[in-house]
Amino acid sequence: MDLTVVTYVVYLAVSIGLTIWVARTLSGNGQLFLEDVLRGNEKLAGAVNHLLVVGFYLVNLGFVALYLRIGTPVESTRGVFEALSGRLGVVLLVLGVLHLGNVYVLNRVRRRGAMEREQTPPVPPQGWTAPAAGA
Repeated sequence: MDLTVVTYVVYLAVSIGLTIWVARTLSGNGQLFLEDVLRGNEKLAGAVNHLLVVGFYLVNLGFVALYLRIGTPVESTRGVFEALSGRLGVVLLVLGVLHLGNVYVLNRVRRRGAMEREQTPPVPPQGWTAPAAGA
């Protein structure tokens, strides 16, 4: 069998496996974070979490597919490992950047919500006082 094809198969298997593992990890651990960001609305947090996971799959698997082609034929076992290490390294970096981007955006939303909650008075006004006539 051609070593280039072997490299493609291993690259796809590892990349897809990593993508699924990272998506499941982010989904499971991100649910609590989203519930906090969305002020305890579990139903909305679940929907947003699902949408983020679908978007994560689409972006990352699209990148994996576009990055599949190797410019030169792989002719040795060493070449297989070199091609795989370069390709998988880039896939891991893209996974990390996507994850950090999601966390950054959600943290900004969370901070904005916390600031809005701090601006709301803890107790509604009890009454109204008229200004003094001589002041």
